[in-house]
Amino acid sequence: MTRPMWINGAYTTGASGRVIEVHDPATEELIETVPAGNAEDATAAVDAAQAAFAEWRRTPAGQRAELLHEVANKLTATAEELALLLTREGGKPLVENRDEMGWSAACFHYYAEMGRNSRGRVIPSVESSQLNLVLKEPYGVIGAIVPWNYPILLMAWKVAPALAAGNTVVIKPSEMTPLSTLALADIFAGLPNGVVNILTGYGREAGEPLVRDPRVRVIAFTGSLETGRAIARTAAEQIKKLHLELGGKDAFIVAEDADLNVAVPGVAWAALLNTGQVCTSTERVYVHESIAPAFIERIVDYTRSLRLGPGIEPTTDIGPMVGASYRAKVEAHVDEARAQGARILAGGRRPPDRPRGYFYEPTVLVDVNHAMRIMREETFGPTIPIMTYRSFDEAINLANDSPFGLGANLYTSDARKVKQFYEEAQAGTLWVNDPLTDNDAGPFGGMKMSGMGRELGEEGLDEFRETKHLHWDFEGGAKPWWYPYGK
Repeated sequence: MTRPMWINGAYTTGASGRVIEVHDPATEELIETVPAGNAEDATAAVDAAQAAFAEWRRTPAGQRAELLHEVANKLTATAEELALLLTREGGKPLVENRDEMGWSAACFHYYAEMGRNSRGRVIPSVESSQLNLVLKEPYGVIGAIVPWNYPILLMAWKVAPALAAGNTVVIKPSEMTPLSTLALADIFAGLPNGVVNILTGYGREAGEPLVRDPRVRVIAFTGSLETGRAIARTAAEQIKKLHLELGGKDAFIVAEDADLNVAVPGVAWAALLNTGQVCTSTERVYVHESIAPAFIERIVDYTRSLRLGPGIEPTTDIGPMVGASYRAKVEAHVDEARAQGARILAGGRRPPDRPRGYFYEPTVLVDVNHAMRIMREETFGPTIPIMTYRSFDEAINLANDSPFGLGANLYTSDARKVKQFYEEAQAGTLWVNDPLTDNDAGPFGGMKMSGMGRELGEEGLDEFRETKHLHWDFEGGAKPWWYPYGK
């Protein structure tokens, strides 16, 4: 069965006639196929979005808000069905995908109201007869290129604010997990034709034409650094606005006063959620030397207690990785670290009782250092590499010693350490004693090579709005060019 694309309010199998196979990462079995879209399909999707833009931008904000609330309500109504599909194509445990659906609906509700109530502001004028307005305007067509690890949630983070601001959208899901996004066609059918379009295909064949089309005013992308660089090079020719979230190498500092009853499961959660396939996954752990032996012993025991299996099984704690190439990268990082002197205290292999599926055991490593790739490059898998430190200054320096700066975590009860952490840590999102929580009202994004721009919050809405400044002299008096400014 081939699940069709959604362009201009209609289903289509695409121009090429070719398909992409989607496999279950827990069994490696074929689930369905989707169209392998190409440049012709990308043009058709942009044509539809461009044609729908004029009407959508003029739609009253209150009416747009009600339509977005309806999208959120439909997401809630179909949450279980979509969560099951997410688990089949992406491998995440079902309980995690139920959470993803709830978070996605909440995001559409949030931006429905944000778009209803935020248009700009009045600022003080320099003349008594003048009114000054700061106006926020939609850009036009937005290209939303969405990754495979949270296909619905990270779509919502882009599409909800883009629509609330009055833009139209072309969504390009990952070829690894397109089924759940295509299943949203019935949900978006309540919007005018062309406001939302879903284009499937490989990056070079469908994504690149979307980036190159001059009518696409903004590209919002979450994915790898390598692909982000390619998008930036292409977009630079048109000075096209980019919103890029390019992953991270997030650090977790465990202070000497941390409660290990909380810190051990907290670090494991931050490192192993979705099998470590989260942009803000903890990929480097720094533990004070005074508590390191106890911390390491306990996290090894905790990690070994986690149950691997298909995400559809209710007893599963850790599901499969999404594909063979992603597992191979983790294996390469772990094997290279071992060869350079790291010790593997747990995991470090494919589970022998799971010959099929892309499973990899949660892995705890010690005796690592910053010369190793596992401490420098994004691993994106179920690994917990641990280093020790002596002073909190050293811990901060180690956390900042990375080309990435997406997120960082700290466990402590010392307010002075918290203050130093939030002042000095070079990351866009910081968590203290509460790893990897989200807040729709709070901006999310990275520093350094983790990207540019912010999602969520008012900042996330402004990513999809241009700013105009209106000077209006309502007395309308003509003034010569030498008229004294402000008099």
